[in-house]
Amino acid sequence: MTSLLGRYIAIEGVIGVGKTSLARVLAERFRARLVLEEPEANPFLPDFYKNPRRYAFQTQMFFLVSRYKDLRDRVHPDLFHEGVVADYLFQKDRIFANLNLNDRELQLYDTIAPLLEAEVPTPSLVVYLQASAEVIHRRIQQRGRPYERMMDPKYTATLAEAYNYFFFHYRETPLLVVQTDEMNFVDRRSDLEDLVARIESHHEGVAYVNPGTPTEKER
Repeated sequence: MTSLLGRYIAIEGVIGVGKTSLARVLAERFRARLVLEEPEANPFLPDFYKNPRRYAFQTQMFFLVSRYKDLRDRVHPDLFHEGVVADYLFQKDRIFANLNLNDRELQLYDTIAPLLEAEVPTPSLVVYLQASAEVIHRRIQQRGRPYERMMDPKYTATLAEAYNYFFFHYRETPLLVVQTDEMNFVDRRSDLEDLVARIESHHEGVAYVNPGTPTEKER
């Protein structure tokens, strides 16, 4: 039976790229514990998309605390007894903080976030699902969440650039960067099997995956 053997895998990527879909597939495939972020539970999020400047700090702090509590309570106790797949990485919270908070808000954020991060388990592997801004915007429109439809395409593009920058410099854990513009791991079995094989075999360094091409590794 395929198993994660106690590994904790975090799936990351810009909103709409397919994080939750992949996390669900992997959890079922590996019979692992599934940890999903629930952005709809953030009461400030719809207001943020309408007026980002006014509601940025409230939205950010709600996410920071809820992500901390969720990962602390749901991942750590059974880390060495069953595999865990989550559809977010705690550290990505800073991407949004840097984009949306002003200097004073970011200074306050910086006094709180490191204290919480110190108590959050570290993944065995991070899978970053990468896509172009155009593909991300199209996927957001296709899934049809009302509050997401209010997102400015320019903000989506900026967010994609920020994610790419963050993960270009990310070295805290093994990292698998997967280009998903031409990939469909939900409906195409071959794409899923290839991705699962790469996730199972990747344990150190950084690897870049493009459909139909060999994996490129950086040590």
